[in-house]
Amino acid sequence: MYTLLVVVHVIVSLAIIAIVLLQAGKGADIGSAFGGAGSQAVFGSMGTPTLLGKITTVVAIMFMVTSFTLAMMASRRSASVMTTPAPVEQPAPAPAPPQ
Repeated sequence: MYTLLVVVHVIVSLAIIAIVLLQAGKGADIGSAFGGAGSQAVFGSMGTPTLLGKITTVVAIMFMVTSFTLAMMASRRSASVMTTPAPVEQPAPAPAPPQ
């Protein structure tokens, strides 16, 4: 189950990277970066959500759910990284043979 969830998480994270890179930014014009005429539209209303925007929302929610689930499973699965194991007692060395 844990391995399957890790695989799903990696696929979802690659999908969200690809989907975000496919979207066009609101203020993508070079003129809006320096106070051009279209810069007020950057913070304006979004309008109707696109299909790519809806897919981004669904994939982002899946990413958050898999992240939280993996974190909870990892905390139950093993001890903390900061804990140190108990020292192992070494046997006493054998006495030297008489000469």
